[in-house]
Amino acid sequence: MKAYSSARDEFEGEAEVFLDANENALGSAASGHFNRYPDPHHKALKERWSALKGVGQERIFFGNGSDEPIDLLIRLFCEPGKDYIITLPPTYGMYKVSASINAVENKLVPLTPDFELDMPALTSAWDEHAKLLFLCSPNNPSGNLLRRQDMHELIKSFPGIVVVDEAYIDFSPEASWIDELEKYPNLVVLQTLSKAWGMAGIRVGVAMGDPYVIAMLEKIKPPYNLSLANQQLALEAMANHEKQKNHVQTLLAEREKLIHALEGVEQVRKIVPSAANFLLVEFDRADELFHFMIERGVIVRNRTRELHCEGCLRVTVGTSAENQRFLTLVNDFYA
Repeated sequence: MKAYSSARDEFEGEAEVFLDANENALGSAASGHFNRYPDPHHKALKERWSALKGVGQERIFFGNGSDEPIDLLIRLFCEPGKDYIITLPPTYGMYKVSASINAVENKLVPLTPDFELDMPALTSAWDEHAKLLFLCSPNNPSGNLLRRQDMHELIKSFPGIVVVDEAYIDFSPEASWIDELEKYPNLVVLQTLSKAWGMAGIRVGVAMGDPYVIAMLEKIKPPYNLSLANQQLALEAMANHEKQKNHVQTLLAEREKLIHALEGVEQVRKIVPSAANFLLVEFDRADELFHFMIERGVIVRNRTRELHCEGCLRVTVGTSAENQRFLTLVNDFYA
């Protein structure tokens, strides 16, 4: 296919008068200068991200959150009614939703009860129509890292593209899989500004992979998939890398305090080891506790109906005061 050619694709450099894109030359109804279309190729973002992550700009794709590259990868590689993706429940729900929207089968190969890869089941689950394998590590909703050696084996043996979703990697003690991109041309790594960077409201995600795959994503994306405001705010966030690192360290310290406090609650049956900014915790009477929290203005995520998550609530690590409020309600509920 021939990609859409925007007005900004046909011009590079400096100009005084822009009469090419049917923009409003009088300015914006809102405050700020948003009457011109944004850079469709995100050149400034890619330059900044490349410097931060040590990844070549030709390997970087920016999308509207991680959800956009997930959707685009399915559209790029899967023929509806013929090909399929593989996901490992319990995991992030948008893989399955995007497959459904694109009329692509989602074959489920569950994680083991301790949220590890079921290697025998996985390696017997695919044929030539398996085009995408999604590995979420640290996993959502469990928070644990998948075994790295198992992931190496899967990337080597899977016949299609292996997508490693690293939304929570900044909270993890392990290195990112972006260090393996040159070794594995069938590897795509997803990251986001929503979590550690604290920019969930602007919806900016990143896919990194083989330059050919990235070029194909650029070809099929909407021309202006990231607004000018979002690009500006993302650049501002990336310029404050020290602030991001400080936030991560604070949240990790709060996570350990939260774990220590929950270990002292008799009705807590299990806390899944976490490499993310949340904990999956198994409670006695979890449903009742969940509604007790809601009635008092504290919202956690009820995961008790997810596979292997019976009786579990997913608790985001908040501020010190927020965490204390949560713990006070836990103790009040079981008093």
